Amino acid sequence: MPPWIAVLVVVALVSVTTLVGWALRRRESRPRRAVATGSEWLDAGARGAQATLVQFSTELCTRCPQVRRMLHTIAGEADGVALAEVDLTHRADLATRLHILQTPTVFVLDATGAVRSRFAGVPRKDAVAAELDRVIGDPAHV
Repeated sequence: MPPWIAVLVVVALVSVTTLVGWALRRRESRPRRAVATGSEWLDAGARGAQATLVQFSTELCTRCPQVRRMLHTIAGEADGVALAEVDLTHRADLATRLHILQTPTVFVLDATGAVRSRFAGVPRKDAVAAELDRVIGDPAHV
């Protein structure tokens, strides 16, 4: 194979990999609106009066502690918002049932416990706060 073809193949592979990485990273911190499903898997005592932030993590997740601290800060700044953490290491059934493919994953639940949105990966603080405001400010759930 001539060297110029090998160089073109390498450049094409690097370009495709960069584009896929960019698309995945961009999608990571965006909330996905969820169909309002129940949260019977979450203890009713762990829910907040207005909303609940649920972080799904594993024992080996390296990014989970920073997300936990961020969510704790957000929950502390809002009245009636609780933070719950579910360790998928011990609840693998939930990962399958809730279609959780990576950790951390964050769910935003409304006052009734219905899942309103979800974040896969490390969410931005402002995005989580905006989703929380949307859920709390929703006239159907105030």
